Amino acid sequence: MSKTLKLRYVLASVVVTSIFSLPVHAQYSGPSAIGGSSVAAILENPVDDQDVRLEGNLLRRTGHDKYVFSDGTGEIIAEIKDKHFAGQKVDEKMKVELIGEVDTSRIHPPEIEVESLRVIK
Repeated sequence: MSKTLKLRYVLASVVVTSIFSLPVHAQYSGPSAIGGSSVAAILENPVDDQDVRLEGNLLRRTGHDKYVFSDGTGEIIAEIKDKHFAGQKVDEKMKVELIGEVDTSRIHPPEIEVESLRVIK
């Protein structure tokens, strides 16, 4: 097998692998089984791994991937990875929707592990 043919096979393999490894983002906007909740309800009765959907504001950043979130009923730490911002610029005046899970621990107060962030217009 010639070097040119081997190079073509390698290049074709890289292209095919790259195409199949691209992330897919669904944009479903219909009804959801994830019920709305409030920060006050979560803090009053935190249930680990409970799915939640919250609407409110990110008030400030407190550390790497950590933000203070408020929906008007209370404040809670939201862990949001940079990829969930998807290039959107968000400030404390913008209303956002967070979808994620409650994360409880014996050593820190409940937090929200965010899986999706959307700016509400």
